[in-house]
Amino acid sequence: QAQLVESGGGLVHPGGSLRLSCTASSFTLDNYPIAWFRQAPGKEREGVACVSPYSANNKRGRFTVSRNNAKKAVDLQIDNLNPEDTALYYCALKGPPIRLGGCTVNMLEYNYWGQGTQVTVYS
Repeated sequence: QAQLVESGGGLVHPGGSLRLSCTASSFTLDNYPIAWFRQAPGKEREGVACVSPYSANNKRGRFTVSRNNAKKAVDLQIDNLNPEDTALYYCALKGPPIRLGGCTVNMLEYNYWGQGTQVTVYS
């Protein structure tokens, strides 16, 4: 059974940056779409950004998803953090078969999920 593991969460002041990382057993991450989602207390889970198979990175506003082949990971860089970014951040993988094409942040398309890493932005 594939397992995704997120890391890099923590406490940060507004205006700061954070880099989260997602690693996986049993999968070569480069072959699949990877997305990041987040869920704040009392709110629904929402998509943040994603990266397509064999694509190096994808920037969506303050959020940049990038593949880190040296670490065998997919990272999420969040810039200019604000308190509204406080949430549990999850990475997800759209598993086999391998497909070419783009990616989306539609939760229903992703069938492997990590346990999440907490990001807290406070003044």
